[in-house]
Amino acid sequence: MSNEWIPVAMARDLPEGGTLQTFCGEEVVCLYRLQGRVYATQDACTHGAASLAEGYVEGDLIECPFHQGLFHIPTGKAVGAPCTIDLRVYEAKEEGDEVLLRP
Repeated sequence: MSNEWIPVAMARDLPEGGTLQTFCGEEVVCLYRLQGRVYATQDACTHGAASLAEGYVEGDLIECPFHQGLFHIPTGKAVGAPCTIDLRVYEAKEEGDEVLLRP
């Protein structure tokens, strides 16, 4: 794990209860804002490779737009069929006007 924080988005572009697709280096990442806190996971669903940024946030879960599999956003855990493989989770923080990730 790197100690370096990488700026990946402007904080104003990530709405409360919403998602935002961005990049951390060459990796496609999905950002989430839940109750004012920023989270980040890989963007591709582990079941069908759909973009989770196009999914549906309900509470602290993201529903894949293709097959309705569910993941727990803070931990990346697969919690709803057909998804069984967890998401990669990134350490995320908001600093000033930016969202930063630590890969």
